Amino acid sequence: MTGGAIWRKSFIWAISVAILLAFFTAGSAVSAEKKLKAGFVYVGPVGDYGWSHAHDVGRKYAEKKLPWLNTVFIESVAEADSARIIDRFIQEEKCDVVFTTSFGYMDDTIKAGIKYPDKHFMHCSGFKQTKNVGTYFADLYQTYYLNGLMAGGLTKSNKIGYVAAFPIPELVRHINAFALGIKAVNPKAEVHVRWTYAWYGPDKAREAAEALIAEGCDSLAFTEDTPAVIEVGQEHTEKGKQIFTFSHYSPMQPYGKDSVVSGQLVDWGVMYEKILKDLYDGTWKSDDQWWLVAEKAAILGGSFDEPINAKFVDALKTVSVETKDLGNLSVYELVFKRYEQMKKGTDVFDPYMGPISDNTGKLQIKAGETASKGDLLSIMYYVDNVVGSIPK
Repeated sequence: MTGGAIWRKSFIWAISVAILLAFFTAGSAVSAEKKLKAGFVYVGPVGDYGWSHAHDVGRKYAEKKLPWLNTVFIESVAEADSARIIDRFIQEEKCDVVFTTSFGYMDDTIKAGIKYPDKHFMHCSGFKQTKNVGTYFADLYQTYYLNGLMAGGLTKSNKIGYVAAFPIPELVRHINAFALGIKAVNPKAEVHVRWTYAWYGPDKAREAAEALIAEGCDSLAFTEDTPAVIEVGQEHTEKGKQIFTFSHYSPMQPYGKDSVVSGQLVDWGVMYEKILKDLYDGTWKSDDQWWLVAEKAAILGGSFDEPINAKFVDALKTVSVETKDLGNLSVYELVFKRYEQMKKGTDVFDPYMGPISDNTGKLQIKAGETASKGDLLSIMYYVDNVVGSIPK
């Protein structure tokens, strides 16, 4: 063999070894890439088309966006059973972080943080934090206010109903914001509330909606993880009695194409992506992440395609209202003016800008003041156009 042939053979061998080394090194890097596993605990079924459904859409979005993320979930977990499920996620599924997505999971989440100090926990809608337990919420009170503007402009009976799950600050905050929007357009209208004591109870929600309609309510909003209220509104509308409804959390307009005026939508995906990135990067803090319209978590509409159902646009354009800051304009224009203000932040416009009194006549928020986050998280009074009292 000549010297040239030997050299060529040695060169080819060296190149082959280099390629193999590069291949195995790359493979090792891929296999060694840091992973993160997240568990999600849902209070309702993911098919509820409400709260749990919206969270699961957010989970899937985050998993698609973050290649290093793996997720697992369990649906329809009773609040009394949350501790067992959290243990299962940590001990059996080996999760690095657990998201508990119901207010009633709060205390068990805090206990889990103490029990598993090397793991992270995020509790949705709660107010307790520890070193490894944070809280988060995409709040809808601003979009409820916008819905209230529409309800106040459309109602013919001046009686508007609200089907609510549990008497906790979150729901009272939403009921009041809805009522404040109604009052801004129609001071004569009243809000009547029916409680179901169930996050997911289609039969209870349907019964409450029917009762409110029987009492004379022609508009309905709700906090329930089911489109049952909208289905009731659509049924009555199809029979000739127009019932205006406002959908909740998920795009429920298809369930009430002639009844749904608008609603409140949540994009949990952008929030989950941010939280999980912070955990992965090591920049996570156990604080309270409170996202509103300005953070693009709360979105106006019963559908992601249109903030107001086209069937009701003309009617909203014919109703005019006088405002201190914007002058005289249609309810339709007012909705979008306020929406744009909300996108700029609560210091530009917020539903809880005083003066605001409760329905006993007590001044709760003074003129020139805006409710603090702490006030909103603990609110347990009805504003003055809501009928009745909050159950104890």
